[in-house]
Amino acid sequence: MTFGYNGSMRTKPGHRDEVLAILLSGSEGLRAAGCHLYVVGVSDTDDQTIWVNEVWESREHHAASLQLPATRAAIAAAMPMLTGEFTSQEFTVRGGLGVPAV
Repeated sequence: MTFGYNGSMRTKPGHRDEVLAILLSGSEGLRAAGCHLYVVGVSDTDDQTIWVNEVWESREHHAASLQLPATRAAIAAAMPMLTGEFTSQEFTVRGGLGVPAV
């Protein structure tokens, strides 16, 4: 099974670019952790919203990635710049362009 995750977060005013830099700084190490797709984007209508879309080998790979020292450090650095408003949706990937076949 391939695990998908879509989420959003709101930054405190003036901190979106700092949080973006944190999210993008560790993306190279995600492949080794079982990540197939990691896309970070910004809202075109709200200058405080960041969207993250991920595809992982499994839910367990995703959960394990959250325990990596680099991930924990990134979360700790970003949290003071976030409002605490998050959305998330988990899903099972069935296919598509850029994702592994199931």
